Amino acid sequence: MGDYVGADLRALRASQGLRQAEMARRLDISVSYLSQLENDVRPLTAAVAARLAETFPLDWTDRRMARGRRAASLVDLLDDPLFDGLDDRGRILKVLERQPVLAERIVRLHSSWREMQERRSMADEELAVSAAERGRLPWERVRDWFHEAGNYIHALDVAAEALSAEIAGAPPRETDLAAFLLARHDVVLRDDSKAIGDGVLRRFDADSRRLTLGRALPPETRRFMIANQIAQLSFGGIIAQIVSASGLPSVEERHLLEAGLANYGASALLMPYGLFRRHARLVRHDIDRLRERFATSFEQTCHRLSMLQRPDALGVPFFFCRVDMAGNITKRHSATRLQFARFGGACPLWIVHEAVAIPDRVLVQLAEMPDGVRYVSMAKGLVKPSGSYSRPPRRYAVALGCEADHAASFVYADGIDVEGPGTPIGATCRLCPRRDCDQRAFPPTERPIAVDMHLRRFVPYRVL
Repeated sequence: MGDYVGADLRALRASQGLRQAEMARRLDISVSYLSQLENDVRPLTAAVAARLAETFPLDWTDRRMARGRRAASLVDLLDDPLFDGLDDRGRILKVLERQPVLAERIVRLHSSWREMQERRSMADEELAVSAAERGRLPWERVRDWFHEAGNYIHALDVAAEALSAEIAGAPPRETDLAAFLLARHDVVLRDDSKAIGDGVLRRFDADSRRLTLGRALPPETRRFMIANQIAQLSFGGIIAQIVSASGLPSVEERHLLEAGLANYGASALLMPYGLFRRHARLVRHDIDRLRERFATSFEQTCHRLSMLQRPDALGVPFFFCRVDMAGNITKRHSATRLQFARFGGACPLWIVHEAVAIPDRVLVQLAEMPDGVRYVSMAKGLVKPSGSYSRPPRRYAVALGCEADHAASFVYADGIDVEGPGTPIGATCRLCPRRDCDQRAFPPTERPIAVDMHLRRFVPYRVL
């Protein structure tokens, strides 16, 4: 027997602006049969499913993927010990699948409950701040703002996508961007051989209407800097509205948010949502193929993949982060259940730390968190030239990953047995409950420890 897909069918028909008769004609079925499908009187057959996929290849696939993610979320929800003792889980799942709105609300409620539990376990914050709100630095508040927004800013993303199509090129070349900057905003592009050597990547003089870039900037960085200036000038009103509604209290925080939103707009301009998402799916999120197609850097491409959370066209939920040589997480976002520690370094067993020391080589890993969720992650060490012998180059690594359930859509999982054992990792030592880790830097804050003066192991204490 097939699935009951009434809600998905009604939503698909509404998105296409079709009446039942037109929809039925396209699917070569009767109006009454379509009505029965839409009202969950009859299940979807394999033949009609095939015609839906053929007639609406992208939209129907998107809805089926969303349905699959919802089903996976429901399975994960019922696996929570909170629901131990429930009888006939299969029947509960079927009922919830036939009530997608109710299912979505329950998943959201459970997600909120889990976030609350996670916040309660973040005792390591007490070691860094005396008061949660008073102690946070401006950049931390802005980082949290983007995280709470899901790293997707709809108004800005849609505006950038429309402007990208207007500028020409797919994606727009540097000459296209420079010509638009001059024609629309009367801004002239200039090169400065000293700019990058002085540590300045981009300088805009509003009085002379001149944008100066360092000559030594890589081509993809030059394009991003020009796109950033276009975003500031073209989306200033949108950015101002977002900043005004953000509720951030200080001038520093609001300016940092403005800068972050300009970078977001530049990314969305160079990698417009619909086009970028389609190509990402076609190449199974192969970063090198995507960066070649969109003339972007490895880091820019990874970061953009973590932004694909448009409600009606979701991408694969990824986590993304950037880690420096000292292990500090300088950028982070997660659309998965994996949450990075707000303070302290990441788990030393995570492959991203090895990648920092081995630039220009892609490393992959299957990792398992203490809650049993498994992730396929890709990490690559990068080096950004400074433009001067007197200034050391910047060395860091970026990591991109997804839950193992999405391995088929992630080319980097091809060489991994996703059913095999994964490397056990944690968010950070102070929060990790694992008792038998030889790599511990600190004991977990919520577990007691025992020290045996007559026995010495790799870690000088035992977690109870």
